[in-house]
Amino acid sequence: MNDRSGLWSRLARLWRHRWTDEAAVRRVLSDAALERLGRRVGASERRHHGEIRICVEAALPSSYLWRGAPVRERALSMFGKLRVWDTEHNNGVLVYLMLAEHAIEIVADRGIDRHVDAAEWAAMAARMAAAFREERFEDGLTQALEEVSALLVAHFPRAADEIERNELPDAPVVV
Repeated sequence: MNDRSGLWSRLARLWRHRWTDEAAVRRVLSDAALERLGRRVGASERRHHGEIRICVEAALPSSYLWRGAPVRERALSMFGKLRVWDTEHNNGVLVYLMLAEHAIEIVADRGIDRHVDAAEWAAMAARMAAAFREERFEDGLTQALEEVSALLVAHFPRAADEIERNELPDAPVVV
């Protein structure tokens, strides 16, 4: 890539991020859809010891854009800010969607990540992307939630008589 095309690429990225705001998130995920997703997270977590967070961000902060940082870097940052790493069994999972770039990242803590290989996480993200291309955002997030839940139930099942402990909020985060 020559300097000119690199500059245009950066400017296009800046433009895309400046024009994508929280209203864009609300267009693809209504308050009712976000509430349904939060209830699904809660229902899922009653079946296993894991914690699942959904984070939908309209655009990257300017500091990320100026440095040319990848979306994965922001997802890892949100994984920390939302304390997904801070669970008793180190089995939190963040499902992160960046609208401005139509990017999906799944960040898993080491407890669950040791049971699931990178190809499986990537396949899950690819299935979400297919739903998003069809503008079925709630369906894609629901599908990912079900798949993550199945993995957590398989590796960190909750016994029926165990006391439920919810370590993190269930509601999706919109940034």
